[in-house]
Amino acid sequence: METSGGSRTTVRHAADQEFSAPPGDAGEAPDLVTVPARQGLEAVDILRRGAMPVVGPVLHDGSCDTLGFLVPPGTAEEWDMPGSACTRTNGRGLRPPAGAPGSGSAWLLPPDDTGPVTDPAVLREALGEAARMIEAADRCR
Repeated sequence: METSGGSRTTVRHAADQEFSAPPGDAGEAPDLVTVPARQGLEAVDILRRGAMPVVGPVLHDGSCDTLGFLVPPGTAEEWDMPGSACTRTNGRGLRPPAGAPGSGSAWLLPPDDTGPVTDPAVLREALGEAARMIEAADRCR
């Protein structure tokens, strides 16, 4: 799967895992937003620093090139943020495993029974802020 920036995402296998629906959902599996690891880690920090921590489960690939944020089902249909990709998972109503969700990936922030997925609008803002911070830091080198 290509991202808008032309780089390949490597958390692709995480989208093939089985995830349960977020609490209160009608049984659909969450979608997965993948981003470059540096931007994703900045976004996780931004989301966790907020007045209310609003980050849900986050995956990383084995080589730590990308992070994947679980977001509500249906997000993939309208996701259009450059430098990222959003894919549907093939959930079948199973709980996300607490350990590594697939070969070559692991949880950065594991799911719990009550934890929500990340709100896509909030994630979009955090990813934008993270990209601006990275760009500013790179200019100062």
